[in-house]
Amino acid sequence: MSEFEELVQKLLDQKPELTRQDVDDQIKKKKDKIGAGYLTDQGALFLIASDYGVSLSAPLKVEMGLKDLYAGAKEISLETRVLSVSPTKQYSRKDGSPFLLRTMTVYDADSTASVKLWDEKANLPGIENLKPGDLIKIIKAYVKSDLNGSPTINIGSGSNIEPASNESDIPTIEKIAKDVSEIQEGQKDLVVTGVIDGMVNTMNFTNSRGEPGKALRMRLKGKDGTSMRVVLWGKDEAELPNMIAQGANVKLLGVKARSGNQGLEIHGSESTLISVDGAKEVEPIIARVLSMSTNESGNKLVLAVDAKKNFYNITDYSDSTSICNEGDVIECMPSKGYGNSITLDSNSFVRKLENDVSIPSLSQSRTRINDVKVDGNYCIEAIVLKAPERREVQTKTGESISLSELFVEDDTGQIWVKGWRNQARIIDKCELGEIISISGVNAKAGLEGRIELFLTPFSKITKKN
Repeated sequence: MSEFEELVQKLLDQKPELTRQDVDDQIKKKKDKIGAGYLTDQGALFLIASDYGVSLSAPLKVEMGLKDLYAGAKEISLETRVLSVSPTKQYSRKDGSPFLLRTMTVYDADSTASVKLWDEKANLPGIENLKPGDLIKIIKAYVKSDLNGSPTINIGSGSNIEPASNESDIPTIEKIAKDVSEIQEGQKDLVVTGVIDGMVNTMNFTNSRGEPGKALRMRLKGKDGTSMRVVLWGKDEAELPNMIAQGANVKLLGVKARSGNQGLEIHGSESTLISVDGAKEVEPIIARVLSMSTNESGNKLVLAVDAKKNFYNITDYSDSTSICNEGDVIECMPSKGYGNSITLDSNSFVRKLENDVSIPSLSQSRTRINDVKVDGNYCIEAIVLKAPERREVQTKTGESISLSELFVEDDTGQIWVKGWRNQARIIDKCELGEIISISGVNAKAGLEGRIELFLTPFSKITKKN
């Protein structure tokens, strides 16, 4: 009889009300809940036994793989590679006494696992120097279940982590990396690659406990053109280079894929590592101002275009662009530049230049509707064929948000223009038969594969006489 069968029989002996089919069914449920590739039958059996208050014991291998982990295992040793390492944090126990905790994510050829380093082990010598892909040996650790029931490796007073220098069959970071177009819902502990698509910014929010938080938001585009929303909770722009070119390569280590309001999304945490092609030193930008507006916070939003017809969304926190008018050519030294998203603050400067005819004007920057492509940023001029329609849309979270739609055409084609929330109010001002100029819209694939234009905070609609 195999070791697994012996353990099953031990459970059945202590719980005669169970049948073998009951055990098999519960093993399947445990594995379905945890996720494919993260739990063996034997590991699931230990979790089931614990649910019934039954203690199972089995001879442990001196070294085991992550897929073999189960709650209750003690003094395990295994070889893994580092995926990500979080900073050490201090917490308080119920009695008020403090403790330190650092978390890591590790992987081998078959699976991934979370590692918790407690108290003095959170600051093991050399732990700060560990990099993604480093081969390590975890020695005499113990395993407990986390809140989701997944086995978690714990490094306590009798445990240790050491670097390993031998050859290994565990794949490198480069080999486990997935293009953003390849990920699927439910996958976790991923290494995802892509290129910056549009704006990068920090979102401030209040969590369910009433505590302030922050998150870094961006979009990544894959090799097939797929663009996906990314939210990295607990991160901000301080972890990025000051200058990131449009289309810069990005690698995210330790993220998961989940369904959000806008379809499949990538979510990360404080433990997520970000690698972006960029530079610490910013570079000046020479461009023509196409439109200017002011947001609800009183900051100026400027849409500009350079000599190569690259559009820039400039957020001015210092009122540096007050010297400018629409149509002016300016040189600006931003404090940060993420793709086409430019930030001006007290450390920036802006100056007006003589007119440069090599930089297109608004009329020269316009695109005919028939030439609009998905994910591009555009300025168009068209006639309103259908008066704006406003409706309320219910999101998956139950939030009701406004959407206004406008149908327009030029002499090459017709297209829908849409605006959410504040942008909906801009569309509402348009009337049937008017010729309008729309600047700073983004093209996305809509229903039945047709392309639709969406207003952004930098969009502006001007009525032609």
